[in-house]
Amino acid sequence: MRHVAKVTAACAWVLRWIIVVRTTPFTASVPGLENTEGILYDVVGIGNALVDIIAQVENDFLHEQKLVKGSMALIDTDRAVTLYEAIGRHGVQTSGGSAANTIAGLASLGADVAFIGKVSDDDLGRVFNNDLERLGVEFRSGGPSVDIPTGRCIIAVTPDAERTMNTFLGVSTYLAFDDVDAELVETAAVLYMEGYLFDRDEAKNAFRKAAERAHSKGRVVSLTLSDSFCVDRHRDDFRSLVRDEIDLLFANEDELLSLYQTDDFDVAVAQLRKECHIACVTRSEKGSVIVTPIDVHAVPAKKVTRVVDTTGAGDLFAAGFLRGYTRGFDLTHCAQIGAIAAAEVISHVGPRPEVSLIDLLPTELR
Repeated sequence: MRHVAKVTAACAWVLRWIIVVRTTPFTASVPGLENTEGILYDVVGIGNALVDIIAQVENDFLHEQKLVKGSMALIDTDRAVTLYEAIGRHGVQTSGGSAANTIAGLASLGADVAFIGKVSDDDLGRVFNNDLERLGVEFRSGGPSVDIPTGRCIIAVTPDAERTMNTFLGVSTYLAFDDVDAELVETAAVLYMEGYLFDRDEAKNAFRKAAERAHSKGRVVSLTLSDSFCVDRHRDDFRSLVRDEIDLLFANEDELLSLYQTDDFDVAVAQLRKECHIACVTRSEKGSVIVTPIDVHAVPAKKVTRVVDTTGAGDLFAAGFLRGYTRGFDLTHCAQIGAIAAAEVISHVGPRPEVSLIDLLPTELR
């Protein structure tokens, strides 16, 4: 298949004509996918477009910078500048953000993918754009703000592999439906949306409209809950979205417990079975649980020799699962691919795979 599209970003450095060519026609039998005509992408993601700045630090650094170990904090511009100056030159800069990590993982698994996010015409915006392009991901940015810089996530990783994250969301949170390429959404088998974007009403509206456009073409709509604190802030909106629009949900155990306001995992799963078609719940070293209205199935994690950095584990699990899902595999095999992808990313620093993930898969899972 061949499709010509113009990237509708306001900044000249992303204005270009691109020929999108699927490597093979989309023919997989996918649960919830009602129409395979016109599919150009396996998955299109929508999420925060952030640049990850990742550095290994000693515990003393956290104390000096008054950082709470293992926390995820939202910071303002001044704090972002201070931390960047303290850590930036020691860190590795890559395109990041939860959904972008998942899309990058899918690209490493051989999928045809695209990503929609919002960056500004600045140095870090160019880092984000060029990095995704290098990975083979089609990136569509909405119009940048002239006075709000590109978002960034400064991640300090201590020797025990614990990550302490300080995120300046910048222009990424200003994503609105006008920034979303609706035609791109309609050409994906699966739309994958990131819960972190839910902090602004414009983004919530963009999610619902994008889901409506995807469903209007018979596509699958998926969501990752992203963070338990994010769920706490938007529980009612998430519950409504899961009931009304979501075909495939990704969450970790803490996020699921927060969604249903319980400390009992079994109670949360029982409620989830009533509200979601398919859900994947990750439980760290316990593996994952695949939940449908008629079944609950546990899939073990893949063992690793040493956990170095858990950044991106859930994102890469989602990548592996979605790769299997869009290949038409059964849900257990999808979760096994997710476990392989997650195991690779926690074995080193950073939320992106360091090797081609497709090469890690046994023949029957490719």
